[in-house]
Amino acid sequence: MSEEKANQREMFKVPMERIRQYVPNANAKQAEDFVLKACEHYRKFLIRQRNRDER
Repeated sequence: MSEEKANQREMFKVPMERIRQYVPNANAKQAEDFVLKACEHYRKFLIRQRNRDER
């Protein structure tokens, strides 16, 4: 009863028009991969910044 159903998952949507300026020739899957890699890169950057500031 408490398992999460597909239509109850939290979603985050961004219009493709906003992503096209960064990946103009990408399909939806490629754009999604690009955004996820960018988020991971930014997360690592923030961690490095925090570590640098702690010194």
